[in-house]
Amino acid sequence: MSYQNILERVFERALAQKASDIHISTGRHPIIRVDGVLISLEKEKILNSSDTEGLALIMLGEKKDEFFSQREIDISYEYRDKARFRVNLFFQQNCISIAMRFIPRDIRSIDDLGLPNFLHSLTEIKQGLVLITGPTGHGKTTTLAAIVDEINHKSKEDHIITIEDPIEYIFTQDKSIIDQREVGGDTKSFVRALKSTLRQDPDIIMVGEMRDYESISIALTAAETGHLVLSTLHTNSAAQTIDRIIDVFPVNQQHQARIQLAATISGIVSQRLIRRVDSGRVPVCEIMTGIPSIRNIIREERTHELDMVISTSSEKGMISLNRSLANLVMQRIISLEDALGFSLNPSELKLMLKRA
Repeated sequence: MSYQNILERVFERALAQKASDIHISTGRHPIIRVDGVLISLEKEKILNSSDTEGLALIMLGEKKDEFFSQREIDISYEYRDKARFRVNLFFQQNCISIAMRFIPRDIRSIDDLGLPNFLHSLTEIKQGLVLITGPTGHGKTTTLAAIVDEINHKSKEDHIITIEDPIEYIFTQDKSIIDQREVGGDTKSFVRALKSTLRQDPDIIMVGEMRDYESISIALTAAETGHLVLSTLHTNSAAQTIDRIIDVFPVNQQHQARIQLAATISGIVSQRLIRRVDSGRVPVCEIMTGIPSIRNIIREERTHELDMVISTSSEKGMISLNRSLANLVMQRIISLEDALGFSLNPSELKLMLKRA
């Protein structure tokens, strides 16, 4: 049996159907995700543990020993000249499973992605902290790449350093110098890379994900000392993002962290990808900007008031998730059922639509 042939057939099917993800698990056919829906590739055999190991070994290459010792690993994998994938390999019930995320070669622009026009203004920010948040698989990395690439093509020259695990989008340097560092290859850890980055004369630091106390602490310090820091978090709203950042700090440091965050936060974009009524998916965003009233709320521990300020500050570029959902329902781009499913406050959304 040629595992290479199986892998290539799965890749070709995924590319043909514009899949976002591929899943390889013992006891199942290979599975792809298209527009958020899992589809079993039933023309392929049901995989046993030897099959999943054989497929894994093709992708692991020199990282085989690291994977078997650590029992999980993140890597990137390139399929010919057609596609790149972010790959997570892991053990479950002593069998290997593989989750692959498709990474397009071309970096799509903010407009091409259908993101709010306001995101263009984020590329003009000189310093501070900008976060893209949302659930896994809802386009955070793609949005972050679009922002960085727009900065790269602007007339202003910047030194951009990215720290990623693994590197996903490959940037082609234009107006900016872009150094991309991969955890595990170019650096030992996010924290070590972040500390070093402050000595590498950056204008902009892009951190693939703020994962823990140390990385968040250094990112806040970098933003506080005149750099623009761009990153992602797995949170569902601006308010939840603020609380998550503060909560990672020890109790005796939370007051200082709150002051730092209030001084540096420039914007939070919380996004979802929702199925369109016709086909494909559309981004839906909540946007919070770092205006003085927002900074005061953060500083004074009144996070519960953020949703109200966001809802009533559209003239400042802000928009609530429910308002974004309501607009798309009224334009018949997404269904009411899907909108309610993604809303954090369905009763408020129903009221919005009733009043419209």
